[in-house]
Amino acid sequence: MTDNIVPFDYERLPEMPDGVYTAPLRRPAHLAQDWLEPAQRRYTGDENAIWDELYHRQMEVLPGRACTAFLEGTERLDLGRGGVPDFERLSAELGALTGWSVVPVPMLIPDHVFFWHLANRRFPAGNFIRTRDTFDYIQEPDVFHDVFGHVPMLTDPVYADYMQAYGRAGWKAMRHNRLKALGALYWYTVEFGLVKEGDALRAYGAGILSGPREAVFAIEGQSPNRVMLNVDRVVRTDYVIDDLQPTYFVIESFDDLFRQTVGRDFDRLYQALGPGFTYANTAVIDVDDVLHHGTLEYHLRGGRGSGAKPV
Repeated sequence: MTDNIVPFDYERLPEMPDGVYTAPLRRPAHLAQDWLEPAQRRYTGDENAIWDELYHRQMEVLPGRACTAFLEGTERLDLGRGGVPDFERLSAELGALTGWSVVPVPMLIPDHVFFWHLANRRFPAGNFIRTRDTFDYIQEPDVFHDVFGHVPMLTDPVYADYMQAYGRAGWKAMRHNRLKALGALYWYTVEFGLVKEGDALRAYGAGILSGPREAVFAIEGQSPNRVMLNVDRVVRTDYVIDDLQPTYFVIESFDDLFRQTVGRDFDRLYQALGPGFTYANTAVIDVDDVLHHGTLEYHLRGGRGSGAKPV
């Protein structure tokens, strides 16, 4: 994913090139160009209780479904010590392990700012937590999704290097106007990836790890496809942001993930891509190494909006 032709200055915040589409986000007036909050907010007693309840609910579901690196990461960082973790303390502990830190942002941030933080081993985490009305599902990532779902994986050295490489890959994606393709890679690895552990599949994607329905569905459901990761195929594949995934992509290991992405010539790949996605998120195609050809029953019945059971 890194660039071997034109050197990029990853220490400087990149500018979004003209003509490159990205979500129209309005920066709050009190924030600088880095979109960082001056400090982590102070959470109320009820907000800390929401964290604790979410944490304990997930930790009842994830053993036997989450990957070893994630479970070991939650222990190393002691995310169940009570209440929303303090970012400064978390950053000190994480920094000693892999050189990463956790920084507070108010909301989703622009792509180029997100890339810049990742490229410099800073993980931007939402500075808010869901309410009880949105306890089971929140579309915009909050502090629980970001810190519980993502941060434990950053204790794994290889995965931590992958995340930095992903951030640096943003410069090239912007140059080629291929942010959607790079976004699909993030979606199917960082958010919803599965990894082989012996003969079993385990989750490492934060979107799976932070939600009880998805954790069970991704590992045990008969509806979704489970396909071995192929980078060229994944960047051509559409994805759904507001429901359980019809297809999950599987890696052999984090070393395998690193090799497949950092070693790929993305300049040539981006030049070969069309302007839109080639494959639907439900598709199984002839080049796929299929571990499980799903029934797609959940999605054929209408998915979340229909109240269909996630089978």
